[in-house]
Amino acid sequence: MLISEAFKLYFEDKKLLGYSKHTLKSYTLQSKLLIRYLGDINIENIEYIDLKKYLLTLSHLKPASLGHRIRFIKSFFRYLLDEGLVVKNPSSNK
Repeated sequence: MLISEAFKLYFEDKKLLGYSKHTLKSYTLQSKLLIRYLGDINIENIEYIDLKKYLLTLSHLKPASLGHRIRFIKSFFRYLLDEGLVVKNPSSNK
């Protein structure tokens, strides 16, 4: 499953949970930025090191902005793991 397809599922789940329009818009932006960096690749092909390299390219951001991207990535991949869409969470080094 491509990142964009997985994000659609994540987005709909968060929408059903009543997340605000502002939060959903922010998550959409975060997913587009992640896809811009990694490409719209299969979620199973994403490794911890790929996410780490992505975050390293963002070192110019303010701590709050960087923190938001990190929280999105962790939440997104935790959701994918919980839903059984990935067998390993690439946002965790475990």
